[in-house]
Amino acid sequence: MYEHHGDRVTGLTVAYIGGGSRGWAWGFMTDIARDGQISGTVRLYDIDREAARRNKIIGEKISAHPDARSRWDYEVSDSLREALDGADFVVISILPATFREMRGDVHLPERVGVYQPVGDTVGPGGFMRAMRTIPMFVEIGEAIRDYAPDAWVINYTNPMTLCVRTLYEVFPGIRAFGCCHEVFGTQNLLTHMLAALGIAEGVRRQDLYTTVTGINHFTWLTRASWRGTDLMPLYAAFARDHAAEGFDDGGDRNWMNNSFACAHRVKFDLFLRYGAIAAAGDRHLAEFMPGWYTSSPEKVREWRFGLTSVDWREQDLQRRLKRSADLISGAEPITLEGSGEEGHLLIKALLGLGDMVSNVNLPNRGQIANLPSGAVVETNALFGFSRIEPVLAGPLPGSLLPLISRHVQNQENTLRAALSCDRKLGLAAFLNDPQMGRVSPEDGGKLFDDMLENQRDWLPEGWFR
Repeated sequence: MYEHHGDRVTGLTVAYIGGGSRGWAWGFMTDIARDGQISGTVRLYDIDREAARRNKIIGEKISAHPDARSRWDYEVSDSLREALDGADFVVISILPATFREMRGDVHLPERVGVYQPVGDTVGPGGFMRAMRTIPMFVEIGEAIRDYAPDAWVINYTNPMTLCVRTLYEVFPGIRAFGCCHEVFGTQNLLTHMLAALGIAEGVRRQDLYTTVTGINHFTWLTRASWRGTDLMPLYAAFARDHAAEGFDDGGDRNWMNNSFACAHRVKFDLFLRYGAIAAAGDRHLAEFMPGWYTSSPEKVREWRFGLTSVDWREQDLQRRLKRSADLISGAEPITLEGSGEEGHLLIKALLGLGDMVSNVNLPNRGQIANLPSGAVVETNALFGFSRIEPVLAGPLPGSLLPLISRHVQNQENTLRAALSCDRKLGLAAFLNDPQMGRVSPEDGGKLFDDMLENQRDWLPEGWFR
């Protein structure tokens, strides 16, 4: 049981599901080591036990860094029960299945002219990833219900909306929320806009006031201001001025040098069409629309963002494996550079160490009045001592409501199909995605069957009876 000591909390227990992570986990370990107000134990659980054991070593080295401000112990758990039993917080960041299955998600649809920059949230790739992820989250949700029912649960896994929705379906009393940094990038774009317009240099995204609404990776800002200045008309002019060529921040953020970056042309185009600021990376936003931006690799390049191939991801894994070995051996020194994520800050707020507002994914309890109750939506929320209070974003503007409602209903059908192994409902949801609008029912049905077969090893047998 953790203890409060004024402005510090000690003895926390954090269960990290996906504790062999070679990215999110390292960032989380660094963030909590840099923070002098919280300390305790992190239990690492992963189906890849060796990866968790290696992260235990890395976590201990981070905690022992001379600049670390708090002490954390790391343990490897051999089961979900062992990891969760009595945990105060649960962090979930897993990779559902392997790159073989991801290769099918991303690249099989290319044979019918569907090109997916990411393939993990919506579209044919997002649907298939959901089919194998939802059963995993059923198991995780049931384990949390049984062994850590009072824990706060932070999810980072995609498809974010369906992961959080599944947790609440399995355990309605769960205290779970989903964190995503995509909105941060758009808030940073607004600070770059202020600098480019000669209004202010050095503005932080946290200095802005923004109304966040929508669903994960298809989030929008309907209001934005800075020190009493309405940013919406400024952004309207900025979007018009940069609609044709885009806006590059330069360096590693340049879309030509980084497959995760973009020149924001999709954002600008969506603003000019719908009157609100699309608040995610272009590679995600494009996947929620018909093939306006993704009908071919050439079209993607024209819109100045990238297709993240599975070949690239496999190469990146090799780089991360080498980095893991180098961090353990000392060939790469441990540094304490913050991740930019807010998970540890939200933990502190829930512990009573200062309120804060951040965009998170939660079931709709009226924060978006014209979307269904219970649907997982992304809005701002106030975090305070043992509470999360969603901030009312108001109803979606009429221009956005049809776009977002279609995906909300499709995600609900996707959940139902996954839970019941319902091929008919699954195919209907699969074909109803906007990315599949130009694909014939015959070609779409064959693609559906082949993509299911590609991940047979990870699906319940009910799909193949």
